[in-house]
Amino acid sequence: MDALTIAGVVLGLVAVVFGAVLKGAGIMSLLNPAAFIIVVVGTFAASLVQTPKPTFMRAWKIFPWIFRPPVEDHEKLIAKMVAWSETARKQGLLGLEPALETEQDPFAQKALQMLVDGTEPEKIREALEVELEVREKANTQSAKVFEGLGIYSPTLGIIGAVLGLIAVMKNLADPSKLGPGIAAAFTATIYGIALANLFFLPTANKLKDIIKTQTHAKEMIIEGIIAIAEGENPRNLETKLKGFVG
Repeated sequence: MDALTIAGVVLGLVAVVFGAVLKGAGIMSLLNPAAFIIVVVGTFAASLVQTPKPTFMRAWKIFPWIFRPPVEDHEKLIAKMVAWSETARKQGLLGLEPALETEQDPFAQKALQMLVDGTEPEKIREALEVELEVREKANTQSAKVFEGLGIYSPTLGIIGAVLGLIAVMKNLADPSKLGPGIAAAFTATIYGIALANLFFLPTANKLKDIIKTQTHAKEMIIEGIIAIAEGENPRNLETKLKGFVG
């Protein structure tokens, strides 16, 4: 689990709830089913209109990454690539077939298969870079779904506030209802702004960062496979790949 994500979600809730208490508004002032429906349902409705179905579904498929991000161990990857290089120099490219059978990463497995098949380095690079670009673009577009949610929710919060004020205006003859009515109206604004800035936008940014990390690891695989295909010395390969690690 990503401890920072858990801590951020908890602290965000604490900030809003205890902030309401310290300001004298009270916890109950944050509970407003009508505002919740307007903001949350309305925000997702806007996202559904904007987003193609495959992108929307993929967004929720990668959403758990903010809590359990895919592990990218660069040092382990470098060691594995160097081992492949040493095997190729000693046994030839066909000696990598056992590694092909045990490799878990589909991208690395595809790269190894092309290497074992004797594909030209230029063709390997071209095929892998196209696949990487398509995957990165699809994941980034999915991350932007949460960015869109973060853009729409404050606006829906304003709509909720305006609707609440309309209800208040209908009760001007009864002053006792004005205060509670206005307070309830602005609850929708709190929902919209809080969801955007404490959840939707941070989620989008974290997913984008995870996607960049994944892309970086795949770029290391491409460079390593190409170096092996060109018969580069394992030590030189190790030095080159360590340049990818900051």
